[in-house]
Amino acid sequence: MSIIQNKLKSYHWRKSVIWLLLTGLILRSIIAFWLFPGYDEGYYYLYTRHLDWSYFDHPLLVALTTNFGIWITGITSLFTLRFGTVILYTGSLCLLYLTSSRLFGHQTAKLTLAIVSVVPIFNIGFGVITLPDSPLIFFWTASLYCATIEFFPNHSNSNQNFRPTYRLAVLGILVGLTCLGKYHGFILGLGLIGFCLTSPPHRCVFISRWTGLGFILFILTLFPLWFWNLNHDWISFQFQLLNRFEPPPEEEVLSSGYSLLNVFFVFLTGLGLLFPTIGIPLWWVVFKSSLSQLQILFNNKLFGISKKVKNKFNEYDFLKKQLFILWVSLPLMLGFTLLGGKQQILVTWPIPGYWSATLLLGFYSVQWKQHSSNLIRWWIRSTGIITTAILLLLLLHTTKGTFYKINKYSPFLYFFTPQNDPVTELIDIKQLRNNFAESSELMNALSETDFIFTNAYYLAGLIDLALRPLKDIPVTCFSYDMRGFLFWYDTNQWVGKDGLYITLEQFDKMPHLKNDFSRYFKEFKEVGTVSIRLGGVVVNIFHIYKAKTFLKPYSPEESFSFYKN
Repeated sequence: MSIIQNKLKSYHWRKSVIWLLLTGLILRSIIAFWLFPGYDEGYYYLYTRHLDWSYFDHPLLVALTTNFGIWITGITSLFTLRFGTVILYTGSLCLLYLTSSRLFGHQTAKLTLAIVSVVPIFNIGFGVITLPDSPLIFFWTASLYCATIEFFPNHSNSNQNFRPTYRLAVLGILVGLTCLGKYHGFILGLGLIGFCLTSPPHRCVFISRWTGLGFILFILTLFPLWFWNLNHDWISFQFQLLNRFEPPPEEEVLSSGYSLLNVFFVFLTGLGLLFPTIGIPLWWVVFKSSLSQLQILFNNKLFGISKKVKNKFNEYDFLKKQLFILWVSLPLMLGFTLLGGKQQILVTWPIPGYWSATLLLGFYSVQWKQHSSNLIRWWIRSTGIITTAILLLLLLHTTKGTFYKINKYSPFLYFFTPQNDPVTELIDIKQLRNNFAESSELMNALSETDFIFTNAYYLAGLIDLALRPLKDIPVTCFSYDMRGFLFWYDTNQWVGKDGLYITLEQFDKMPHLKNDFSRYFKEFKEVGTVSIRLGGVVVNIFHIYKAKTFLKPYSPEESFSFYKN
């Protein structure tokens, strides 16, 4: 009878897991199909048109992920650009489930999967939009799973009898692939080293031959990254470690001091992206676990572990698992939050740390569930319903302009306008293409053009996506911050030829840009504009200039000096 009951329970949790994965896949596919492309996606699309070992600002894997859907379908569309991300994230969810199951059991793993499935930033940032974060989080989680099997084998007194195995070599490859997704992978590697240093039973990895082999395989896996940089003066590392933190020339730096208020804003932003019902308990369990580890470090006492936890898990074993999770989550969560007090950071930078920390939240949620099963069920389901509704409403607004004031009876009177709405950064490329095609003047200018340029690297990809079906023409960027365009095009090839300058209205209002660009051409004049509408409201205006006879190769340094003077 017990065997039958166990089989029924096994069937039930497997069915629940499959349902969670399929529901999430369908929701993400809907969003991926309808959502307009963002600036970053347009830029990474250009990676696929200039395949290389690595790139100026990111390693290789984002190009392969973005190109996956195009390779297998032969079609370039928003959905095919995002197809690799949508599929890869499902793999990340499976690996997170396996990691949690290995650490704490199937019940905790299912609850962990349910938690991450309702977090908006995970679904969009890792599972819809084509970003370096998608391959990063896949191999990040694969590394966690491999490390979990290695450091916590399934036998009694596992920590005291730990012996390094061949999995350390596999782990070297996986961490290397994580680095090829995004440079955050190096922080993961340091976190794993930190865990082994602070966990006495695991310090033997530093004298193991498998660790040496893993390090060699790690370096070999990074071949695309270091080979490309070796041939380009290590410019990627200079950018990530130094240049990225320098303010752009048009921004006046008012203060170089440290701001605790900015730290608080970064913290609140993280809570919002996670959704408060997930973000607040997540930070609480991380804080509680950190105090537990500090208590052990200074007083050699156990702290904050319930009797039920002690009865189910060996105390020592659990604390090592807790330490492991903190080492792969807290450096990003705390590090980038504190860095936000010094300078602006991208909202996605600390997110992999939150992802790892959900392993702890899943574990403690099981303990809370023993006190109130209905409360935990209501917590997850209500969060899922609310976040899904918010995502679908935002999708409706970004594609239809639902929340804009259309008439005086609109409930959103003066609240949502294109000027204060961040969704205007998502460009309807089909509308841009159609408006171009319907204008004989713009089509004539395009037909007489040898190349297109814009003033911002992130606009170039969107322009390329919009206009390539009308004419297969190079699209580049003239700016002090050219990113990959420094290596993709040699502007010498266009000397004596005609160009087309396309930019948004906010940049068109900056006279120094037009003054700078006009120096490179014999004639520089505006030939038209294209208005992008959303819900009947103009949200963006593109200005198009005909630039006749390119006089000399473009120089970012010269333009930088021109602007400064």
